[in-house]
Formats: sequence, C-alpha cells, structure tokens
Amino acid sequence: MAIVVQKYGGSSVADPEKIQKVAERIMATQREGHQVAVVVSAMGDTTDHLLELARKVSHNPERRELDMLLSVGERISMSLLCMAIRELGGDAISFTGSQAGIITNDRHIDARIIEVRPFRVQDELARGRIVIVAGYQGVSYRKEVTTLGRGGSDTTAVALAAALEAEWCEICSDVKGVYSTDPRVVSQARLIPELSYEEMQEMAEAGAKVLNAQAVEFAKEKGIAIYARATAQAPPGHDVPTDSTVVRKFGPQVPGRVVGVASEKDLLVLQATGNVDAVLEFLDSWSVQGKQLHVSSRDGAGADCLSLVISRENFHDETRVRALLEQRFSGAATITDGVGAVSVIGTGINETYKNLRAGSAALEGHAILGMATSRFRITWLVPVAVVDEAVRRLHRTFLESEPEPVP
Repeated sequence: MAIVVQKYGGSSVADPEKIQKVAERIMATQREGHQVAVVVSAMGDTTDHLLELARKVSHNPERRELDMLLSVGERISMSLLCMAIRELGGDAISFTGSQAGIITNDRHIDARIIEVRPFRVQDELARGRIVIVAGYQGVSYRKEVTTLGRGGSDTTAVALAAALEAEWCEICSDVKGVYSTDPRVVSQARLIPELSYEEMQEMAEAGAKVLNAQAVEFAKEKGIAIYARATAQAPPGHDVPTDSTVVRKFGPQVPGRVVGVASEKDLLVLQATGNVDAVLEFLDSWSVQGKQLHVSSRDGAGADCLSLVISRENFHDETRVRALLEQRFSGAATITDGVGAVSVIGTGINETYKNLRAGSAALEGHAILGMATSRFRITWLVPVAVVDEAVRRLHRTFLESEPEPVP
C-alpha cells in the first residue's frame, strides 16, 4: 500500500464541523487503498490568540516559553481529529512533533528541521492505523520543544513525506491551489496547474502564502510531488487531479516565462555604514534573519556598506533590538519602516533585462526604493501603501497580456 501524507491548515480544522469533514475526507483517502499520515495546524486563529495572550503578560516573552505555549494549538487539533476519525469507525492515533520524530536545530520560534526519525509513525501505519501528527513543532537535540515559524506545518508534512518515502504530499487549505497572484487583490488571478520546485520556492519566499519555502526545499531534495488543493475537493485517488496545483520536477521550460506575482507588505530595510561585520555579529546575537542582503565597498578596502531587508513577521524582540541597535551604532545603522515588495517569478526570468525593464516601466510613477534579482525572481521594493496597485500593474503587464516592448 502506498503511503500518502495530507496536511490540513487552520481554516480547515477551525471548528468541530470542519474537523468532522476533514475526518471523512481522510477516511475516503484510506478507502482508496492508501496508508495515510496526516499533519494538522492549530484551529483557526489559535496561534494568533496564544501570541496575544503571551503579550498581555509580557512585553518581550522568552522564546523558549513561547514555543511551550504555541505548540499547544496543534496538539488540540490532532487530538480532536483523532477522536472524530474514531467516531466514524476508523482507527487513528495522534503524535506530537517530538513523538513523530521531528528533530530540529536548537533555535526557538523559527527552528529548522534537520532530521526526521518516523519509526513510531511507520509502526502505526503498518498496523493499519491513520496517524495524526501535530504540525509546526519538533524537538531539538537538547530535548527542547521547538516551533518552525509561520507555515511550519507545511514543512512538517513534506519532511514527513520524504522520510516515509510517500507517493505524494497533499497540502489542503481553503483555496484550490496556487494562483498567479492573490485573488483578493486581482480578480483576474488564475489557478496555476503546474509549478517547478524552484518557481514555487521563489513564490513562497516572495510572499505567496499557499506553501512554505522550506517545505518545497524538502520536496525538491527527495523528489516528492506536492498537491496544493482545497479541503472541499475530493482526494486525488488514483488519478492525477487537474483542478489544483502540482509542484514537482519538470523538464526544460521556456525561459523568461512569468508564472506569478507575489508581494509582502510588512518589511523593514536596515542600512549601515562602517563596520559591517560588527552589525552582522549584532544581528546574529539576536537571531535577526534577513531576506535580501547587499554588502558593498566604496573604496575597495573592505565591506563598509550594508543593506538588509527584514520581514517584521520574523523580527522577534523588535522594540528591544531596535533600541540596542541605535545605542550601539547610533546613526551608522538605521531602519526604515513602511516598505513593501512586489515580485515576478518564472524560470529563466533574468536571461535578459527585458522583464526587469518591462516591470520597472509598469511601476513608473511609483517610488521604487530598490530592486533585486535571482535566477527565478525580480523584486521591486516600494512604499507599502502602493503594494496592491503595483501587484495589479505587474499582473496586467505579464499575465493578462504580452509585455509591451521596452525601448
């Protein structure tokens, strides 16, 4: 029997009725002849509510204690889902991340999975049981409970699928798959039926919320196909679904093709001059991760100019860190607020400068604060107030019509 892994997001298990529907869907998957392992997120907005609760008792809660608190949400979901399956006559067992063998590094709040030891999961699957695993969490080599950051349940699911050598991994949410951009911003956004690992990873890094970037990284390493689907849709069964998005390895594709537009709104830009290494050492000491880093030299004598884009979502202890940064570096290190980013993604998108020029022309009239490129992505930094309009312009330029020639 082939093993399949399904992941259900918070909106899919937000209340008892939805949990019941998910239980029925899981049972249907097992009846198709599969061994089923399931990863669940916390119910609805549980994680946000727990964070809010923590901040009511502490302005700067310790990361370790936050992990102890936030990991509770997924344990509630896994237990309730297991009960619902048993109520339907199924045989299920629930595991926390540590019980399922999810081993992480020693970071709190944004740990990374370094190994999966799924022995207990394999044993229970062999007994014919459905295994429900709490997503978003694991245990460090020091036996500390850790959490994986936003989207961490995706990472749990794909890492588990890789360790189990699953046939495929299904990521279920309240949308049918990955769209060319956020349908709430652009009504003409369309479902993307197929994406390469690299394209999906870049879309996730650029702000698309359907899949987590680290999850795609695991899938790419092990060749696991990911199906992004709506929970309301039937499980894939024996046929490859055509009404969702599949992420997997594809053969050579037409270079320069834009597949999607992604955006982020709550970004900060840190700029520093002088002793760049000291600034980076300071950021490391506070575990401040950057999204885009540019270091240059004005006179060739060494790196002395730094520009770093930071997502506020991953900027923990922000108030304290900003005060200490000002205290230590004064005006030599500054942080700019109110920054957003818009990106276009596609294979071979930067073989020439045509796409960069077309996108910049589409954003004419908006203040472009910076640009960055990679093999699969072009990103423009803009004021946060114009992000949605910038998304609409880029989508119209690249995905609703052929880009106009740039002189």
